[in-house]
Amino acid sequence: MGEKIVAGGFDLSDRQRYRRKLQQCLAGLGRLLTEKRFDRPRNLMGLEIELNLAGSDGLPRMMNAEVLDRIASRDFQTELGMFNLEVNIAPHRLAGRVLDQLAEELRTGLGYAHRKAREVDAGIVMIGILPTLDGKDLVSANLSDVDRYVLLNDQIVAARGEDFTLDIEGVERLSCTSSSIAPEAACTSVQLHLQVTPGRFAQVWNAAQAVAAVQIAVGANSPFLFGKELWRESRPPLFQQATDTRPPELQAQGVRPRTWFGERWVSSAYELFEENLRYFPALLPICDDEEPLRVLDDGGVPRLQELVLHNGTVYRWNRPVYGLADGVPHLRVENRVLPAGPTVTDVVANAAFYYGLVRALAEESRPLWTRMPFETAAANFETACRHGIEAELEWPRPGRGSGLTRVPAVKLVRDELLPLAAAGLDAWNVEPADRDFYLGVIEGRCRRRVNGASWQVDAFHRALDAGLDRQAALAAVTRRYSVLMHSDEPVHTWPAGPGD
Repeated sequence: MGEKIVAGGFDLSDRQRYRRKLQQCLAGLGRLLTEKRFDRPRNLMGLEIELNLAGSDGLPRMMNAEVLDRIASRDFQTELGMFNLEVNIAPHRLAGRVLDQLAEELRTGLGYAHRKAREVDAGIVMIGILPTLDGKDLVSANLSDVDRYVLLNDQIVAARGEDFTLDIEGVERLSCTSSSIAPEAACTSVQLHLQVTPGRFAQVWNAAQAVAAVQIAVGANSPFLFGKELWRESRPPLFQQATDTRPPELQAQGVRPRTWFGERWVSSAYELFEENLRYFPALLPICDDEEPLRVLDDGGVPRLQELVLHNGTVYRWNRPVYGLADGVPHLRVENRVLPAGPTVTDVVANAAFYYGLVRALAEESRPLWTRMPFETAAANFETACRHGIEAELEWPRPGRGSGLTRVPAVKLVRDELLPLAAAGLDAWNVEPADRDFYLGVIEGRCRRRVNGASWQVDAFHRALDAGLDRQAALAAVTRRYSVLMHSDEPVHTWPAGPGD
């Protein structure tokens, strides 16, 4: 009776203590919210982009440690796979020429990283899923040599208790298994952060959830995986299946997946953190020495490390974030919907559209989420992932009437949402020149019905028609994409075809 009960590398007492600490952290968060201890937002936004490494042949390169050594910048970090990097841009105030400033910083940083990677026959590719990735690339041996990734893999594998099944039916069907979470590394995304007050959090999060489908429709950039043409944005189904700790019997019982869209509109950030505790067991039950309630009693501000760690293992497409800056707590909405790329200009255009749209929608007197069932927002998200720029979405009828209507995403964006995004950017005091240029990129995609996914698919089929086999066609598309990506001309202006 005295021996330890071990579950996935942590004993039962670790998990019980962690559960108690999570409950204390949640209580601490509740007190911070009640006592109104949070920083007043300074219109701060942040940006992270996950990247791929590929050689001149278009194939992935498993060498992020070597490339990072050459880059030698704290702005660049490892990501899950050895063919991944991540770049972090310092927070900016949403005002003035911030969009052009972001674009210039990204062009400078990515250009430098690309030159360093080329020294070892690698290169930076911003794309949702690298088309040339193969099953043999996405194995545990190719996870980055970082303790937290190894531990996370071990814990998710232990929680599931069997191999992961990848089964995605799109234009074609992919069906295979994996013994690790390595396929998750195929998903490279853009994360957009927005600092908000507790009182405004729910409006911004609800708005972000409502427009996630629209973001995907205009921004999809992940149509291929393991040589198969799947959904126009294949990251969401892949991410959910590659991190799914539920064996089939729990899936059948309706247990929630760790990667999920959500199931309801919310009225506070607290509800989302409370859901995390209620629905999701701990993967990494690592306890900090801090006693959060005692810190509050003593007049301090707790780090809530267990709450933050647990939140990082629940993969919401719009995630609540608690953080400290100079000892002052703050809340952020982290938008994780968008794939990386295709170009810096496209990334900044997507950011402009998002920040403008959520600002305008969060301030409407009759909020969008009071006129749209949450189930409709979730269904729209899946529809947009499947069909991209050609998606038709269910949306509240214009005017003061009630009910929903089905509308092509490109028409919805051009007629209704771009004017709202422009008004939102005006409310942020973004310069009109920046506003018009970057929203003009979104309008151009809608007018030509072209985004990253549609360009890739068209180029792939042109390559097949020219006589290339499937793998050669995907490599040709990747090489041409990489060249055009570094030209920084927005994707809707790219010439058709793989070009070689």
